[in-house]
Amino acid sequence: MADFERTHYRGDYGHGTQGQGPEGAQSVSIATLTNMAGAVVSIALIAGIGVWGYKLMVRDVSGIPVVRAAEGEMRVRPEDPGGQLARHQGLAVNEIAARGSASGPVDRVVLAPPATQLADEDQPIAAKREEPVIQPKPLAPAHESLITTEAGVAPTTDRAQQSAIDAVVAELAGDGAQIAATSDLTPHPAVLLTQVIDAPGARASLRPRIRPADIQQTVQRVAYTPEQSVEVAAADIPSGTRLAQLGAFDSPEVARAEWTRIQAKFGQMIDGKSRVVQEVQSGGRTFYRLRAMGFVSLSDTRRFCSAIKAEGVDCIPVQVK
Repeated sequence: MADFERTHYRGDYGHGTQGQGPEGAQSVSIATLTNMAGAVVSIALIAGIGVWGYKLMVRDVSGIPVVRAAEGEMRVRPEDPGGQLARHQGLAVNEIAARGSASGPVDRVVLAPPATQLADEDQPIAAKREEPVIQPKPLAPAHESLITTEAGVAPTTDRAQQSAIDAVVAELAGDGAQIAATSDLTPHPAVLLTQVIDAPGARASLRPRIRPADIQQTVQRVAYTPEQSVEVAAADIPSGTRLAQLGAFDSPEVARAEWTRIQAKFGQMIDGKSRVVQEVQSGGRTFYRLRAMGFVSLSDTRRFCSAIKAEGVDCIPVQVK
């Protein structure tokens, strides 16, 4: 009869265990450990979230940190502070200044110490005194000093001195003769010697003609005639127009007179500008503003006002609204 090898099958739906070696058993153990580690981590995470949520629910005001005051003294005076005590402490005079009245009777009375004197380096510096100029003593004449000899010593240089004096006299006599020879200093008229050189060029220099004394210069002065200004009504000025306000006056006549004065003073600077007299009521009072119109831009208005202010006239750049 034939032999059949028996295998472990559980019908048609069973899984066979035949062929599983050591490698299959090792892979099964690693997978099991991984599953266990994941389960432990999951359980720990769930437990931590649960504890944290519980603390959130049960916490109260007592969980807020409170700053507690420090115990003990904040500053302590040292036993030996060091330094030096100020003078005149504990005197009755100081109590009068501190309390306003003198202290009561005391057991011992001591006079106040004397006032402290300034040291030498603290003394005021005195001005330097000008010392008198000592005049030098007059020197003795030369001949007296030459003949002066010490006591008990005979003059032994008389002959040498006499010979030196004779030599000086002879030299002076020779110089006197030379001076006498050259003493003729009679002035002589200077003679101008001119010599004409025969060379090409001008024979005589031309001098400019002197201007006659009776000449008359005719200077024609042209008087400046200011242009006639055009007055524009304030209601006809469009919004956004740049103006220069020159002042505010009580009546329109005074404003126009001020315009005439400014035009005569500044001349061409204000030519081409139109005059604007605007009636304004403010605080129950009526006044008239004098303004100039005819500026291209804000910069042009500011330059005009700067030039006017430099001459002492008020000027404010404005814009019609």
